[in-house]
Amino acid sequence: MHQTLRLALATATAAALTGGLLTFTAATATAADSTAVAKADFNGDGRGDVAFSADGAYVSGKKEAGQLVVLHGSASGVSSTNRVTISQNTTGTPGTAETGDRFGVDTAYADFNGDGYDDIAVGAPGEDVSGDTDGGSLAILWGSASGITGKGVTVADPAPSSHDYWGKNLAAGDFDGDGKADLAVGANTATFHVFKGGFSATGTAGGRYTIKPPIMGTDAGGPMNLTAGDVSGDGRTDLIVDGYESQTEYGWNRNYYIPGSSGGLSTAGIQETKPGVITAIGDINADGFGDIVSGAHWNATTGDGTTIPDSAKGGKVWVTYGTANGPGTATGITQDTGNVPGTSEGNDFFGYELDLGDINGDGFLDLGIGVAGENIGEAANTGSVTVLYGTASGLNTASGAQSFAQSTAGVPGDDEDDDFFGMDLKVDDVTGDGKADLLVGSGENAGNGAVTYLPSNGTKITTTGSRTISPSNAGVSTTGTPYFGANFAD
Repeated sequence: MHQTLRLALATATAAALTGGLLTFTAATATAADSTAVAKADFNGDGRGDVAFSADGAYVSGKKEAGQLVVLHGSASGVSSTNRVTISQNTTGTPGTAETGDRFGVDTAYADFNGDGYDDIAVGAPGEDVSGDTDGGSLAILWGSASGITGKGVTVADPAPSSHDYWGKNLAAGDFDGDGKADLAVGANTATFHVFKGGFSATGTAGGRYTIKPPIMGTDAGGPMNLTAGDVSGDGRTDLIVDGYESQTEYGWNRNYYIPGSSGGLSTAGIQETKPGVITAIGDINADGFGDIVSGAHWNATTGDGTTIPDSAKGGKVWVTYGTANGPGTATGITQDTGNVPGTSEGNDFFGYELDLGDINGDGFLDLGIGVAGENIGEAANTGSVTVLYGTASGLNTASGAQSFAQSTAGVPGDDEDDDFFGMDLKVDDVTGDGKADLLVGSGENAGNGAVTYLPSNGTKITTTGSRTISPSNAGVSTTGTPYFGANFAD
């Protein structure tokens, strides 16, 4: 998602946020292939591993060449000592680091070759390919007993003359239910390509087809986000396409549910869903159906192109509960709902990022919400994160919610202007104890970025044992604006 939205956050203008989403707008691309949320396990040790981008990083002097960072889980969580940092100059990684490649701008994980280790697909949408400026490239990096090492293959663009920015959107799941992980790939047109599972050692897929939602807007620049998960509970992964139309000052946002079937994704059962440019899918209420959570951080509740005053742009999260027929009843949540922490204020960006995981191990998924633009005290746009807990009735907004900022006791760092704490987040079990932990990305230090780890104590998220992973201790240059931790793989 993050190049255009990051720049927009820096100016804190919703017009830029929703009116400039033309390139590099990929975000939380999910690899969940069931109603639960699949964790990445690149080295097969049973603990969740976390991958994220530093797509603005300099590599060998090349501006915005981009890097991918992988933190391998351990009994004590994640840290900079158990990580690997990869660029296109890493041995075995396809391509060469070049200016503006944006390697890592979007990623998606799954076991693409069926060897028992999760792999990761990595887009470099700004790469120039055979004279095609910004044609884009896509690689799959293989998992192994040593995790992600950089060894991988190129997934060739099947239609380079039809689009640019190949690989800017990615989502993985089993769309046809055959037990093999498929990969959906977007570019700067409404049509995206789906590669069928069973990838070979040379990057050849088990087949390929294309999907095009009915409305994507002439200026959309392709899908904003692709998010995969089993909404209907039939064992086949469905897809949410977050789309954009620039018909007004702030734009219209149209999202589509595309169901999986025995033949793969099918537009025959397509449905329009609630607005939001960030989506997560998982079974919050444990009824066997994946629920769709969409973040409309500009608080556009109507989706009809109505101009929204700055005072109303606090942000809104829509929860659409899944059914056997796909999306069902929807509920909207703001910072003014029940006992949700905070107060809805202009440009808070509540719902800027979202992720689901079971923090307390009760079988109901819990939701982390990024509030990246929130002002705290004298600090503008310092940001915060809200955690809402799942129940059999859905998300609990009446009690038990948590909120974290860098001023929260025990959280590393301080509230500072333009930190945008909550720019991205990940809810994942990185210790292997069956309880999901919280990782938070920020734009710390003028876009250098950082990742903050907050563990689960088995009941809730705690600051005990928290730590920060920064670019300087993870092999990422702080020249320019690397935005370390701005986009987690899902």
